[in-house]
Amino acid sequence: MSSIKDRQRAAARARLEKEMAERAAAARKRRQKQAIIGSAIAVVLIAGAAVWIVTALGDDDKPADTAASGVPAGQVACTWTPDAGGGGKVKDVGTPPATAPNTGSAVLTMDTNLGAIKATVDKTKVPCTAASFEFLASKKFWDNSKCHRLVNEASFKVLQCGDPFASGKGWRDTDGQGGPSYTMAEENLPTDTQKPYPAGSIAMANTGQPGSTGSQFFIVSEDTQLPANYTLLGTITEGLNIVKDVVKAGDDGAFAQQAGGGHPKKEVTIKSLTMAAA
Repeated sequence: MSSIKDRQRAAARARLEKEMAERAAAARKRRQKQAIIGSAIAVVLIAGAAVWIVTALGDDDKPADTAASGVPAGQVACTWTPDAGGGGKVKDVGTPPATAPNTGSAVLTMDTNLGAIKATVDKTKVPCTAASFEFLASKKFWDNSKCHRLVNEASFKVLQCGDPFASGKGWRDTDGQGGPSYTMAEENLPTDTQKPYPAGSIAMANTGQPGSTGSQFFIVSEDTQLPANYTLLGTITEGLNIVKDVVKAGDDGAFAQQAGGGHPKKEVTIKSLTMAAA
C-alpha cells in the first residue's frame, strides 16, 4: 500500500516538475521575445533620434533658401541677357548687379528742356526693371537723348523715349533702334483689360518678343489700348501736362509706314534722368 502511494507521489511530482519546466521554458521564450521587440524599438527610437539630431543640426547650419541660392533676403535674382544690337546700336555701359531689392519705391526724374517729369516706381512690382533704370541712370545713359517717337491716335497716345543715340544732331533713320548691351524679362504686365495702360503710365517698350525689354520706354498721355505685353514701370506724378502738350503738337509722320507716328514736332530732350529712393 505504501509503495503504491509512493509511486503516485513520484508520478505527481514528475508531472509537476514537467509543468514547471514547461512554464519556465515558456517564460524564457516570452522574455526573449520581449527583449527582441524591446531592442528593435530601441533601435528605431535611437535611429529616429539620430535622424532628428542630424536634421536639426543640419537646419541650424543650413542657410535660408534665398541665401542658399545666393540671393540675399529682400532681393530677387535678375537675368540680363546679352544683346549685340540686332541691327540697332548698342551703348555698352556694362550690366546691373545680379540681384535687386524687391522692397520700397523710387522716384524717377527726367529733367527735360520743357521742364521736369517725375514718376513713382514701386520696386515690389518691378524690382529688376527698377534696378536697370537705377544702373543706367548712374551711367548717365539717357543724358542729352531725345524722345524720338510720338503717336497721337484716337486710342493710342504715347511719347516714346530711351534711345541713347537719339541725341542733339538731328533725327536719323536709326532713331528708336538704340539700347543697352542687355535685355531683360518683362515685369508687372497689366491685368486690367479695360484700361491696361491708363493716362500717366510709364511703360517699357520692347520688340514685340518676350524678354526684349531694354532702355526704351513710353509715357501714356491718355488711356491707351495696347496688348498687355509691356512692363508697367511707374506712374507720372509731375509733368504729365508737358507730355500732353507734346502729344497735342503732333508728329512728322516719319514712322507712319513702320510702327506708326513720327518724331514729335515739339522736341523733348532728356537733359538728365535720375532715380532716387522715395
